[in-house]
Amino acid sequence: MTLRAENVSLLLGDGDEQIKALDQVSIEIAAGELVVVLGPSGAGKSSLLAVCGGLRTPTTGRVWIDGTDITGLKPAVLTKLRRDQIGFVFQQSNLVPSLSALDQLLLLVHMQGRKPRADDRAKALALLEEVGMAEKKNRRGNQLSGGERQRVGIARAFMTDPSLLLVDEPTSMLDTQRGHAIVELLRRACHDHKVATMMVTHDRGVLDVADRVLEIRDGRLGGASEDATVEMPRIVDAAH
Repeated sequence: MTLRAENVSLLLGDGDEQIKALDQVSIEIAAGELVVVLGPSGAGKSSLLAVCGGLRTPTTGRVWIDGTDITGLKPAVLTKLRRDQIGFVFQQSNLVPSLSALDQLLLLVHMQGRKPRADDRAKALALLEEVGMAEKKNRRGNQLSGGERQRVGIARAFMTDPSLLLVDEPTSMLDTQRGHAIVELLRRACHDHKVATMMVTHDRGVLDVADRVLEIRDGRLGGASEDATVEMPRIVDAAH
């Protein structure tokens, strides 16, 4: 399994204000599998992403990525692992407004401490082509629509060949049609690149793209409820 979290709990706050954001959560995601975690606001979705992405240390439990226990890694080692092995797609694309779509991807090469080479540029162009943005490679971030920015964000997330992709509410800023198109794009990229992908959302309209759907409530993770699955089969053939 690319991602494995075992009995993870996360306490936030202090004293009487302390809350249990995650409560004994366990999850495994294989390479090329898109798992959607469904839940309302405050259910623990963002906390789960943060712990699995090494952005927060769980209060109890452990997390493995490609067999590496990330829970006790030194900060510098964890930062490098996040940079090289984990791709993030956020609610907002977080593009640099003044950079072109192409340079958004090449920026990750600079962050690895080296100048982009011809093969880096070719790879970035291929990823933009894959998400339908090659023709707009020279458009700056502030010249793109919300859906276009998300597409560039997805391409950027694959630039480092991550083994794990973590996606946070990618449809929240988009209308229904564009939101579904973005999630379909994520599914294709996840399967084509064989990247384990966890997407958290409250949007039931995109559940049909998932290979597996789980539901989180009050920090506890389980199989999707009857209500969550009335619109879709729980397992969707990856070939579809």
